[in-house]
Amino acid sequence: MTATDGGSATGGDERGGPGGERGGPGGDTVAAVVRQWRAVHPDLDTGPMEIIGRINRCAALLQQAEDAPLRRAGLSRAEFDLLGALRRTGHELTPGDLARETFSSGAAVTKRLKQLTERGLVERRGDTRDRRVAHVRLTDTGRDLVDGILPEQLAYESAVLSGVDGPDQGELAALLGALLGQLEGRLGALRV
Repeated sequence: MTATDGGSATGGDERGGPGGERGGPGGDTVAAVVRQWRAVHPDLDTGPMEIIGRINRCAALLQQAEDAPLRRAGLSRAEFDLLGALRRTGHELTPGDLARETFSSGAAVTKRLKQLTERGLVERRGDTRDRRVAHVRLTDTGRDLVDGILPEQLAYESAVLSGVDGPDQGELAALLGALLGQLEGRLGALRV
């Protein structure tokens, strides 16, 4: 990871927080990395690392948490995302549609659909005009499962975020939304 604290290792600066870290106290793991990079390259503005490093660390910790309600239902997050896409759109989707809706590869969607079909949660039917195309829909069992888990999953996610005040959650959601919108529109152009 590559991040700096924006100040010296012993004091703060205009960026906020003890030790100069942006976004809060100097106790998170990224703050230590920030201080190390600042000592090695004090001339570089590694502020972007503070944000991206923390986003990556949060994502890794959230993935490690293994969403309890989903786990109890025998579902992975990726499987629930497929079921959720079918439920929230309210109509049949092709595997390609599901890949786009869930930011997954076609191969991953095919594997998950096979497992969900075997469990009786989704059904596939061939297209009447093009035999290469399949349409996927939730079964009644799949719809009931999603509807039953969603309130519990949202309560779990609220508990995960309980340390962040309500107004701060709104601000964080807005900032992440702005970043995501920008990345979705431009990230491909930034790849080498």
